[in-house]
Amino acid sequence: MVEAVSGAEEFSTELPEPPAVAQEVFGDRLPKAVRYAELLADAGVKRGLIGPREVPRLWERHILNCAVLGEVLPQGASLCDVGSGAGLPGIPVALARPDLKITLLEPLLRRTTFLEEVVRQLELENVVVLRGRAEEMVGKISVDVVTARAVAPLDRLAGWGLPLLRPYGQMLALKGDSAEQEVAEHKAALQRLGAEEWSVAVAGEGVVETPTHVVRVQAGESPGGIRAAAKRAKAARGSRTTRGGSPSRRRR
Repeated sequence: MVEAVSGAEEFSTELPEPPAVAQEVFGDRLPKAVRYAELLADAGVKRGLIGPREVPRLWERHILNCAVLGEVLPQGASLCDVGSGAGLPGIPVALARPDLKITLLEPLLRRTTFLEEVVRQLELENVVVLRGRAEEMVGKISVDVVTARAVAPLDRLAGWGLPLLRPYGQMLALKGDSAEQEVAEHKAALQRLGAEEWSVAVAGEGVVETPTHVVRVQAGESPGGIRAAAKRAKAARGSRTTRGGSPSRRRR
């Protein structure tokens, strides 16, 4: 299909066939990846989750670009995809790495509705959808890995993502060509947020045409820093009180 744009050249909105490398990345889950691409190109565009101009490059620029993140993820890890949007990178990673336990965290209702439909249609048993903001989930979510793609500058993203990690967990942010620059600019913020190491990794070399640049932030004993530790402690106290009922009053 070709769609006309006022004052601009016409452009195609037709979804291409998956490239040959998709079989290597998704294996026997390729049919589910194809169905996900179809949902993005149809409902995803109609609901404003992805632009129509992105449809012809869904495979290379979005689905495969995210799926190769699986190369740098530990076996059997729990993962939270912050600001998941249309499910990128969480759903491609879930398809490529069914051993992972993945939470898609998204604050907007229309997006979580779409994500729930995708998870249901693709029968992704390793994925749950959760509506909410990352800052509201401190003490409620505790995972090995946090991922995000094109959500915010690195310092803000780390402020949202690191508090959701278990001690010594890691945040993986898909950042493109700006990765090195952002790391250099936000080192001080990363230190304040309890990060111990940070680097830029490349995923998908020799697999996709444009490899994925990933900022890897390794948390220390207290991910998110002092404030996050206090929030986690408060949430833990509240959880214990809820399970045990109201504290009994001392007899006089």
